[in-house]
This record gives sequence, C-alpha cells and structure tokens, in this order.
Amino acid sequence: MHLTEEILAPIRARYGEPARLEWRGEISDAELRLITYNPSRRHDVTLFITNGDRLALIRKPHFAEDIWRPPGGGIKPGEDFEEGVRREALEETGLHVELRRYLVLAEPVFVFANEDVPWQTHVFSATTSDEVLAPSDTQEIAEARWGTLEELARPLRERLLATGRAFWRYRVALHDAAIAALTRERTSQ
Repeated sequence: MHLTEEILAPIRARYGEPARLEWRGEISDAELRLITYNPSRRHDVTLFITNGDRLALIRKPHFAEDIWRPPGGGIKPGEDFEEGVRREALEETGLHVELRRYLVLAEPVFVFANEDVPWQTHVFSATTSDEVLAPSDTQEIAEARWGTLEELARPLRERLLATGRAFWRYRVALHDAAIAALTRERTSQ
C-alpha cells in the first residue's frame, strides 16, 4: 500500500486524528473485482464536501438509480496526498474544495473465499463555495447532486442496506462513523 505512515503522519498533524473504524464482511465475486481491478491500490479517500447545509453526492454508472454516496477515489503513487484529494473532488464533482478535518480512518477487511483483502478508507470533511456540481470524469460518474447529511443518514442509508451487498453495508458503517465525527466536531465548537 503506497499510503505509508510517512505520507499520513503530516496529514493527521494538519487535519486531526481521525476516528477509527474496523469492519469485516464477506464480499461477492463482483465486489472483489471492484477492489482488485488496480492491484496496487488498496485504499480510497471519501469526501464529505459541504456548501452550507448541502452535501455533495455522486452516483456511478453501475449504481442503481436511487443509490448515492459522497464522492472519493484513489491517490496515485507519488502524487501529493492533498493534491490527489483535490483532484478527485474536481473529477467527481467539479468542485474546488478546502479540506477541513480528517474524520475517519477505516480499515475494513473484505473476505472472499476465506481470503482476507485489506483496505483503507480515509474520510475527510471539506468545504466549497462553488454552487454547481459538474463532474469532469463522466466515464466514472453518472451524475452528481446536492443532498444533506440527514438524507445520507436516513433514506439513502436504508436504500444502501436494502441492496444486501457487503460494500454498501460497509459504506453505511463508514457514513455513520463520519456523521458521528462531524456531529462531535460541531457540538464541541
């Protein structure tokens, strides 16, 4: 995994210590293909991008019509971490962002055929003053829209769980942990 402690230590120093999330679950063959299509990548960065009370949400082409989640993607080997995060935000939403807080470090273990496939998800809060969502990577992103944290915590959460897919159960745990971290941050201010 190319996101080493040497890369992540200054990120934690700048954006705070994240809450930790461990998760374990069995995945299907299709889900395995999603996380192993790039053998050198075993991570993603998920962004809770807000503009006031609005939260940026994306839908990928292979998602069902009513499935939405916060944007994110991978940091390329050798790429500056913060530049990679901003690049992913721009590609997936068209938004220029300012990182605020390192919310969650999730270390799920996906299990396929009794083999462990480790992963990391780094969740950050970010803000933008941009109003218009306009993904530039239209191959990977079917559409983007503004939603709310409440929508993510309630109706979208239920839709993800209703799929029965392990990846969506993981995303729900990830979203729950990030929303809890955001809530703690807002109540301590």
